[in-house]
Amino acid sequence: MARISDRNGVMAELVPIMAAVFAGFLLIGLALPVLPLHLHQQLGFGPFAVGLVTGSQFVASMLSRIGAGNYADGRGGKRAVVIGLIAAALAGLFYLGSLALLDRPVASASALFAGRAVLGASESFIITGGVAWGLSVAGGQNSGKVIAWVGTAMFAALALGAPAGSALYAASGFTAIALATIILPLATLLAILPMRGTSAVASSAPQSWRSVAKAVWLPGVGAAFSSLGYGAILGFAALLFAERAGSRYGFPSRPMPRR
Repeated sequence: MARISDRNGVMAELVPIMAAVFAGFLLIGLALPVLPLHLHQQLGFGPFAVGLVTGSQFVASMLSRIGAGNYADGRGGKRAVVIGLIAAALAGLFYLGSLALLDRPVASASALFAGRAVLGASESFIITGGVAWGLSVAGGQNSGKVIAWVGTAMFAALALGAPAGSALYAASGFTAIALATIILPLATLLAILPMRGTSAVASSAPQSWRSVAKAVWLPGVGAAFSSLGYGAILGFAALLFAERAGSRYGFPSRPMPRR
């Protein structure tokens, strides 16, 4: 009975953190299937621009991940999540600003590029902060549970965000995506502010980034290669769908320009 009670207590601590991670990644999932369509159908750009704007989020996430991890270690996981949610709302403002520039496609795409980059940084703070926060409240002995459940919340959000984003886009265009990207993180922020945070604990033997990189480089490279196809599918599957069968489901079918 004690073990069952302990397990229930860990889950009770993790559920609010999982909800914050879920909300943060839901808004990322909203744009995944529709951003390529918006760039192609509304702004008239071809594959290179679609890949550039879509990929800016992942590049920014990669470049900011170490800094986000250091911040979560030094200032606490909750603070990192808060910063990530604020940055996500800022990305929504970039999205909204891009809509005011539709008659200037390059400027509009540049605003989207900036918004995606800010969203990539927010992703780093949300996921590293969520894991650090979960570990701090559940304890290192539950590290496997924390990583598993936070990861589950992340991928569930991406899975649900895609159809939700498609529905919003079909109903109200990219404006709905921009507004959701502003409102959702701010609402989540208001919900988590009263939650209990934890103080950062200084390590008695801090590790240099070189020693950490040496320990994780092999699984990291493996994860990077395994994600190449994933990123390609995310960037262009929606366009392929729209070109071949989208007219059946409300997405206009147009050949992709070769520029």
